[in-house]
Amino acid sequence: MSMKIRLARGGSKKRPFYRIVAADSRMPRDGRYVEKLGTYAPLLPKDSEDRVKMDAERIAYWLSKGAQPTERVQRMLEAAGISPKTERNNPTKGTPGKKAAARVEEKAAKAAAAAEAAAAPAEAPAEEAAAE
Repeated sequence: MSMKIRLARGGSKKRPFYRIVAADSRMPRDGRYVEKLGTYAPLLPKDSEDRVKMDAERIAYWLSKGAQPTERVQRMLEAAGISPKTERNNPTKGTPGKKAAARVEEKAAKAAAAAEAAAAPAEAPAEEAAAE
């Protein structure tokens, strides 16, 4: 039986609330689970201590038994200091698309033209004063 530590959604429509659970990986997201390990309330402010509550001892137990945390739960465990921080690499996800790259180039060109225009009048009076 392969175990996962994952989020099970609760709460009403547009008001999410999650339980952090240890469940068989074959069970549905909100289906049967073996043990409730904590809660996650994403609507609370990020600095609230009630936003993420976990039973660290039980999570460590399930990790020792081979349970695999999902990506989101792994991030929560890293933030809590329960598991070591892992390096993630997704180089194509962060690169801008064609239109965004074109907008950046256009903005850079406008900024360069504005800087050049601002520098040109400042040099002109200095040249006139030197000519006199």
